[in-house]
Amino acid sequence: MSATVAALKSLFELSIDRLAEEIQLYKKESQLWDTQEGISNSAGNLTLHLCGNLQHFFGAVISQDGYVRDREGEFSRRNVPRTELLSEIARAKSVVLTALDTLDEKSLAETYPLEVFGSPMTCAYFLTRLYSHIEYHLGQINYLRRLIG
Repeated sequence: MSATVAALKSLFELSIDRLAEEIQLYKKESQLWDTQEGISNSAGNLTLHLCGNLQHFFGAVISQDGYVRDREGEFSRRNVPRTELLSEIARAKSVVLTALDTLDEKSLAETYPLEVFGSPMTCAYFLTRLYSHIEYHLGQINYLRRLIG
């Protein structure tokens, strides 16, 4: 495994584990679905969104595992039990780590198979964008937990 892939694997694993920890830190399960004025997405919906995002871009696109994303459902579903959210996080983590195990320096330098932001980019660049995406929402989930709690 190349150093770059190993670094990506470590970073994604750490962030996904932190996502699970954040969800477990919510004192009441119902708070996972609470928002505050000016905040439209709950921690539960952000979790579903991150899991759908990761399973789509790593599983469906890189691993071609047949995953079908329901992006609208990521934001519209409510009151999903904490245990189900944690299972979804574990599933996303497995998909990410499995996909990363298939990559090497050559594949990271190739164009990501799906054009996402209006122009082609390398797989390494796109995965870096995905990493920043999970960290952005992880910060929102953490802040919302402290605001509600």
